[in-house]
Amino acid sequence: MTRHYLHSRRELLRIAAGSTIAAGIAAQGWQPAALAAQESDLSFDFSGSGIEIPGDDVTFRTLTSGPGPKGVFLQEMFDAYHGVHANVKVEYDQMGWNDIAQIVPLGVRNGNAHDVFQIPNNVPASQAVNEGWVAALDDLIPDIETWKAGFPEGSFLNGFSDFNGKTYTFPVSSNKRYGTLCLYNRDYMTQAGFDPETTPLTWDQFREAARKITEQGDGEYYGLILEGNQPDRFGEWVRNLARMAGAMSGPMDIDWRTGKYIYTDDQYVAATELLLAINDDGSVFPGSLALNANEARAQTAQGVVGMILQGPWNIPTWQASNPEFDFGVASQPVPNSGDPVPLTVGPGGSNAFWIYAKSPNQQVAADIFHYLGTAEGQTNWAKRVGIADAATFPEAMAAANLDERSQKAADLFTEQIRQGPDPRVKNPEAEAIFAEMKALTPNFGATIQGLFAGAITDVKAALQDLQDRSDAELDRAIVAAQAKGANVSRDDFVFPNWDPAVDYTAEMYDAL
Repeated sequence: MTRHYLHSRRELLRIAAGSTIAAGIAAQGWQPAALAAQESDLSFDFSGSGIEIPGDDVTFRTLTSGPGPKGVFLQEMFDAYHGVHANVKVEYDQMGWNDIAQIVPLGVRNGNAHDVFQIPNNVPASQAVNEGWVAALDDLIPDIETWKAGFPEGSFLNGFSDFNGKTYTFPVSSNKRYGTLCLYNRDYMTQAGFDPETTPLTWDQFREAARKITEQGDGEYYGLILEGNQPDRFGEWVRNLARMAGAMSGPMDIDWRTGKYIYTDDQYVAATELLLAINDDGSVFPGSLALNANEARAQTAQGVVGMILQGPWNIPTWQASNPEFDFGVASQPVPNSGDPVPLTVGPGGSNAFWIYAKSPNQQVAADIFHYLGTAEGQTNWAKRVGIADAATFPEAMAAANLDERSQKAADLFTEQIRQGPDPRVKNPEAEAIFAEMKALTPNFGATIQGLFAGAITDVKAALQDLQDRSDAELDRAIVAAQAKGANVSRDDFVFPNWDPAVDYTAEMYDAL
């Protein structure tokens, strides 16, 4: 690390520790213009959908999570679309998930939501459908079954893309990834005596590396940074650490063998205590509780920390916006003993986009959706977005020509991720349960965040309370669904033949 790179670091620390960090790092985050300004090597053919686009001047508004590599591609695609349909002016907004959680429901309530948006993480898709937020694609995309047949098997599933016999969305990208890769400053890590790319850090080594990096930083930089103002991220850190250490749960924190929540599992408790111990060591970047993911990512590239647990989208982000940053890509911390257990993801995919039910521009939205579900659309996505959000079509990813770091992440996901079961595939009527379930306050992430901040002090008691409330809410939702005529039970959440080491297949559903 050169000296001029260190020069402003104390000022960055001072800014980040306060309440005005966003202004201090706005210029350091992902800059879509860095790629968008380049001459495009992609071609776009929007002629295949058969959808008639209105000839009047329209403003088409889209909102997705970001900023990041997918935003670069989407903006490039929108520009190309405007080149073909000059009457369609596109306004594209990218926001963090905390903002989406406020903007989308407000827009729906006021009747002026974006034409296309992503549903907030805290809103079940079934709720958005049942409350009339979003439009079905069946009447918008001609010959939709032929279009859907081009996707890999399992892309369209009840409770994910399909509700009440209709299709509402589609997976633009794959969900076979995790958001807790160990991404690190190579200079700092080498000085601390570790090489995670060659040998993944164990839990104990992860803590020790954070401590050593903090000591060698001597106030200039710290061991670990967290995007602490996003509660769900606390849940993801603990969940993924615990599951790779042997906690038998899926992404819902339910042991699919028993259908019970397992927040009190030894691995969940230990993973929580690991994060708290690293914080007690003084190894966490000051002000982390005020940072969102974009801000924490930007600070990492500025050299104020040694490690961050985030996802593959950081790789192209840093390569474009911080090409001087020398970083490594490694597995998330692995257990101190025993083989790491693969992480289970649910069926379906990622990056689901939805059409606003009251949008006056539904034909434009459907035309763009159709394109994103074609071989050309998927290949263009893969070439521009890469491993940040791997395309749904495997053949598209084969054409992406991943760089070394991205390929490292792809290889880790192949090794460490398996597809698990889901109650809605086992019993389509189980979607009624999810429609009835209400968000807990505090939920898993907020509970861990409260422990980290010191607002909650008893780890085991807090996790026991969370587990009791979660089981009670699931039972209540089942009863409510039954009262409305759904043939459902707690047994829908039990998969005795589930093995986290292997993908859960159609044959395994049939064997139940």
